[in-house]
Amino acid sequence: MRKRPSREVPEAESALFRDAVRDATPIKTAERVLRSGEALPPVPVQSLLDGHDAIAESLDAPTWEQWSETGEEPSYLRAGLGSDVLRKLRRGHWVVQEVIDLHGLNRQQARASLGEFLGSCVRRGLRCVRVVHGKGLRSPGREPVLKGKVQQWLLKRDEVLAFCEAPRNQGGSGALLVLLKAAARR
Repeated sequence: MRKRPSREVPEAESALFRDAVRDATPIKTAERVLRSGEALPPVPVQSLLDGHDAIAESLDAPTWEQWSETGEEPSYLRAGLGSDVLRKLRRGHWVVQEVIDLHGLNRQQARASLGEFLGSCVRRGLRCVRVVHGKGLRSPGREPVLKGKVQQWLLKRDEVLAFCEAPRNQGGSGALLVLLKAAARR
């Protein structure tokens, strides 16, 4: 067993130290204000920021030309398009040409990724894409975080003509099929 070192300083070393610092002038201590009472509660900065984001998003909500939510299935059809467009989209008339999966992203990351994805798809002339937002099974309260947000973001995009819930084999309530405008001919 190891012997613990003693915390006592031998008298000879103490005398030597006192002799070495005998002519030293003590440093003046700054006057400090001592805080009394309990500590202030922490400020929930992220919660405040999230609240501000939610309010800002709700205030600049689009004027929805046609937005229908029949039962639980979300769908959207831009004004001026025939209802057959939405029916064709649901039935797979357009082949899904590209997919983006937003699982694991926060709202800001998901919004940025979706915008870049849609812009890229339009530039490449793609017409039908699938956006996987998830069902929210691993989210707190098992509520989908991105589902409603993705729908709102798509409504604000000029290139989006229509969207509907994906068929079961393509993600069901955790994904949307999106019909995009045709690329302008040069």
